[in-house]
Amino acid sequence: MATAINVQSMCSEAEWGARLKLAACYRIFDHLGWDEMIFNHITLKVPDEDDAFLINPYGLHFSEVSASTLVKIDIDGNTLDGSEYPVNKAGFTQHSLFHRELPDVHAIIHTHTTATMAVSSVEGGLLPINFYAAAIVPRLAYHKFEGITVHEDEGPRFLASLGKKRMMLLENHGPVVMGRTLEEAFLNHWILQRACEIQMQTLAMGKPLMIGEEVIKKHLANLSQASIDPMKQGVPEFEAMVRLVDRVDSSWRE
Repeated sequence: MATAINVQSMCSEAEWGARLKLAACYRIFDHLGWDEMIFNHITLKVPDEDDAFLINPYGLHFSEVSASTLVKIDIDGNTLDGSEYPVNKAGFTQHSLFHRELPDVHAIIHTHTTATMAVSSVEGGLLPINFYAAAIVPRLAYHKFEGITVHEDEGPRFLASLGKKRMMLLENHGPVVMGRTLEEAFLNHWILQRACEIQMQTLAMGKPLMIGEEVIKKHLANLSQASIDPMKQGVPEFEAMVRLVDRVDSSWRE
């Protein structure tokens, strides 16, 4: 089995940095309860290597993922780092498509959280009924459920459903959240998760108050004006969570 020392020695400084960041992200998701046993996946492109990305080893829980156990694969499914671990076929099929076809996408998150799966499984999907949803609804695409995502012929339909958006609910399944950076994808997943959690609680209480389209447009405009450099979106939030998980268990650095 590969060790942190020999994996790091085979990596560029940029790749090791990406491994550390992605491993930390898996631990953050575990801490937040966004894990699904050994399933689901978060991927990150390897810097300066257009056809290579990092993915979690199939068989490890998110709480076990570390920088050295991440698997480096290319978009054709070839393992590039000598890892003994397999990767999840559904995760590879879906993520390799987006990494290959969408050059602006460097990070992709797919989860099965209770809240996001519940909202993806009801008519109407995410409703504009809370602060977080107002920021997400106009940017969210939907894709009809076709079963487990292991068939390459679904790829064109994925891309057609997504269009120019970078967040999508797979109906009856769960979200796919993409980002120019891992931090951006993380923050957008967090916002989507909160919007779905609040929707579940709201609908259990009674008839929701809908936010009108004009208010949503104003809300998005205000958020845009207040936003920082696009490549820094989510950085403060992500770094705060890295410090939190580091205090709990720093073995993700191995």
